[in-house]
Amino acid sequence: MNSSVVFNGIADLLQWTLQIFDVIGNSFNYAVIALGFFGLFYWLRYQAKFNAEAANNPNQLK
Repeated sequence: MNSSVVFNGIADLLQWTLQIFDVIGNSFNYAVIALGFFGLFYWLRYQAKFNAEAANNPNQLK
């Protein structure tokens, strides 16, 4: 048994396990992008609230 048999076995295993992405297609990518935008807007909303609170409180370190 030489190394090409081992590497071909690993390659076949990876190709078999990653075939799920052929079924999923781009929908996973779109879901990750949508989740990223949701998280961005969620964070920006809280950041605006924190900035307004900091502007109204002069007794804090900035």
